[in-house]
Amino acid sequence: MPIETEVKIRIDNIEGLRKKLRSLGFKLHARRVFESNTIFDTADKMFRQKGELLRLRRAGRDALITFKGPARDGPHKSREEIEATVSDAGSMQEIFSRLRLEPAFKYEKYRTEYKRPGSSGIVTADETPIGDFLELEGAPDWIDSTARKLGYSPSEYIVKSYGALYFEYCHEHGIEPSHMVFEHRPTAKK
Repeated sequence: MPIETEVKIRIDNIEGLRKKLRSLGFKLHARRVFESNTIFDTADKMFRQKGELLRLRRAGRDALITFKGPARDGPHKSREEIEATVSDAGSMQEIFSRLRLEPAFKYEKYRTEYKRPGSSGIVTADETPIGDFLELEGAPDWIDSTARKLGYSPSEYIVKSYGALYFEYCHEHGIEPSHMVFEHRPTAKK
């Protein structure tokens, strides 16, 4: 099965990141697009308990179903990933509903992708409601080398999901968690 290996790094200056990527020979691979992601689970949270994930992503006109297996231990987030494009996200969501899978968490972001010609790894710049993140996906050596060239060290690697980061953010800021979406900003706990 295909294995996804990646890390996230929190960034403060997304424009500075873009300039640095260009200076290192990275080219725009996919223009900035709005992504809406819905994580599905059973009523008893079976996927979550097993460390698995089932996601329906809408990105522009595209829709993608992703299954991710449990993460493996290590300095990089590495896990089985199976993806399939779907032509009708609404119908797919209805199929999930009929299979008794429920939306468990929703998160949104704007994503821009970069690649260096001749390189197999991909760099994404993610703008989220909880801040901006760089994501490096590829072989572990490529991730470490690219991070170093961009001025980051392994101590800055984040291997948590956006869901885990969102719940940490809410806890740190005294916000009642809901979904990580732009139009419904979390409100402070009373």
